[in-house]
Amino acid sequence: MSFLRKIFKKKKSVKAGEDLSGQAAFIPEDYFGNNLDENVKKIIETLGNSSDIIIRKMEIGRTGRIAIIYTDGLADDKLIDNNIIGELLLTKESMDGTISEQHSLHIIKENLISISGVKSIYDWDQLFHSLLSGETIILMDNANEALSISTVGGEKRALTEPSTELTIRGSRIGFIERIRTNTSLIRSRIKNPNLWLETMQIGKVTQTDVAIMYINGIANDKVIKEVRKRLKRIEIDSILDTGYIEQLIEDETFTTFPTLYITERPDVVTANLLEGKVAIFVDGTPFVLTAPALFVEFFQAADDYYFRFDIATGIRLLRVLAFIISIIAPSIYIAATTFHQEMIPTLLLITIAAQREAVPFPSFVEAVIMEVIFEILREAGIRLPKAIGQTVSIVGALVIGQAAVQAGIVSPAMVIIVSITAIANFSTPSFSMAISARLIRFLFMIIAATFGFYGLIMAILVMFIHLCDLRSFGVPYMFPLAPFTPSNAGDTVIRLPIWTLKQRPRLISQKNIIRSGKNQEPHPPKQTASQPKKENQE
Repeated sequence: MSFLRKIFKKKKSVKAGEDLSGQAAFIPEDYFGNNLDENVKKIIETLGNSSDIIIRKMEIGRTGRIAIIYTDGLADDKLIDNNIIGELLLTKESMDGTISEQHSLHIIKENLISISGVKSIYDWDQLFHSLLSGETIILMDNANEALSISTVGGEKRALTEPSTELTIRGSRIGFIERIRTNTSLIRSRIKNPNLWLETMQIGKVTQTDVAIMYINGIANDKVIKEVRKRLKRIEIDSILDTGYIEQLIEDETFTTFPTLYITERPDVVTANLLEGKVAIFVDGTPFVLTAPALFVEFFQAADDYYFRFDIATGIRLLRVLAFIISIIAPSIYIAATTFHQEMIPTLLLITIAAQREAVPFPSFVEAVIMEVIFEILREAGIRLPKAIGQTVSIVGALVIGQAAVQAGIVSPAMVIIVSITAIANFSTPSFSMAISARLIRFLFMIIAATFGFYGLIMAILVMFIHLCDLRSFGVPYMFPLAPFTPSNAGDTVIRLPIWTLKQRPRLISQKNIIRSGKNQEPHPPKQTASQPKKENQE
């Protein structure tokens, strides 16, 4: 009996997985009938007689009847007219009488359609998914199958520079909303047969295409299996963006730190794949997820690897310093002015006291008022049109800050602290990590106003413990700093010369970790013995 229970459990889980990925259940009622008119009628009824569903019936051969069905706006009309309808009409005129009832769609599939992407489908779920994805369907009378022809077209956005990840050097191309275009951008950079792609459909209503991409032989098999498992476990009506996927497959929900990396740059995804990570593409969004994600990864930019190592290291350290400032600068000011005035130099203390003499609020209330105002201005600048968004945020900050000081609501020192904090927050390359810093900053401000420096130090220690405890698909979030791995520590908050980075991250790849050969260090050419003699002769 226990053996039978296992069998039935397995069958149940497989069906659930198939349903989640948009595959049709193996039910006889889901298959086509032999009558063309009834099949077309079912399509019209199921789609509510939608005006964008184009159905053209044709006769081919003596008694053969077919229906060509596609979605206007999703399919390429010219491709359908020239390579499907045109070919069939030409065949009817020149080969009339050669196709009879005994012929099936196999003749059309193999000999008449001049499009490479043609496949046979056998049930209604496959038909509707293909039809609503921009493919063209051919149904034939007295046939229990249909043809799905790849004619995806419609409008799409041109390849432009990503607006959220600007760089000085490097590629100027970003992802767009078409999943196939996005995967092709990676294919064009990694021309290797081991670059594998798996596609599934998630969302009971939207049937959104979701693809995972990895390099076989470099990516960790356990991570690939875990990513696939978490995606197939999703049961939801719709997937509209990678944010849905991120929130449904992340390791830890109750944390402000992102455990999946989000990017819209093909070169960043390519670099992550070469490190052994897995990329997750979602149709309809230009943002791609990569996993596992590491804490140090959020302070690295694409052009760090296009500059010399000393310049890249200096910029990375500056980003880390800016991140620390964006988290604790207001908290330090609040703790110092509220509990630890003896730590402030005397002249500076007198200046701050003189500025705060007419301010009716404590430092904490001052900081909260200014931080909330800056957050409102930042949000307004994002939501407004680009032409006026930046102007409103900059001018608004200057005007409100000056007016608040003149009105005696806040002190000039607090305006300076909050302004430096806001500017430092913009230095973080990852928007996800920058938002985390903004949330943590408010928490630290409350702790500093309540417990002073002692509470602030304890809060920082708790944050570090939390970071060390986080995992991203089983990989420690603070790797390679904790656990410390010397062979991978050269590409963290610092960046050693590129010829020293010989190994991929060990806890991510775990196989084929060597990515460069020996003796890659550049050497100047050796001076020959004949050269000094020629110079002496001259």
